[in-house]
Amino acid sequence: MIKFFNPAEETLLIAAIRRAEGATSGEIRVHLEDNATTGALETAKLVFRKLGMHKTKDRNGVLIFLAPEKRAFAILGDKGIDQAVPPDFWASERDLLQAYFRRGEFCAGLVAAIDQIGEKLKAYFPVQDDDKNELSDEISYGDKDR
Repeated sequence: MIKFFNPAEETLLIAAIRRAEGATSGEIRVHLEDNATTGALETAKLVFRKLGMHKTKDRNGVLIFLAPEKRAFAILGDKGIDQAVPPDFWASERDLLQAYFRRGEFCAGLVAAIDQIGEKLKAYFPVQDDDKNELSDEISYGDKDR
């Protein structure tokens, strides 16, 4: 299993996910893979399905996929959120992460991206009275959670 974030950073990331999801019916996951054999986007698509992210009620799951060993990442939104956000939204999130990652600020970059994604999810998929957390907020690693 890949160890990339220390326990304090993991706590910050999980808190960011919970904060974002507290105002939306959307779901956000962060996944790290150390032995990705394909490109980041291709692997992210496989992980997305294996984590069951395509099974959310409103199809509004977002996966932030990192392959630190390859220095690659991808952000993948399900069709519900993809159809709702402006066309340049994912590119702006990518650019945000790249700026932080270039400075070696991986945790801070992810928190910033999770916050922004949470705001978009909140705008298009506000929390409902009957909302339930459909996916784990924990960070998933490698094959352990797939």
